[in-house]
Amino acid sequence: MEFIFDNDRPIYLQLVEYLKLYIVSGKLQPGERLLSVRELALQIKVNPNTVQKALAELEAEELIYTERTNGKFVTQNQELINEIKKQLALEKSK
Repeated sequence: MEFIFDNDRPIYLQLVEYLKLYIVSGKLQPGERLLSVRELALQIKVNPNTVQKALAELEAEELIYTERTNGKFVTQNQELINEIKKQLALEKSK
């Protein structure tokens, strides 16, 4: 995964957007396990708290879910993924 952040907006919001794009584009498959918070933070080169905040946002939107002791996974709800894909397409077309 490659992330390029700008200084105009909070990094966690940009990270949420990147991960949403990865989910709707299929780079992250439904049911796929995400890297741990620490692993993601190291890979992206940001603070683990920033990653945790982004993942909490995605979990609130039900795009990811947590299995206790197993980690975080991409939702398997294809309808939700398609709905987010449509929303993102509308935002980009404005």
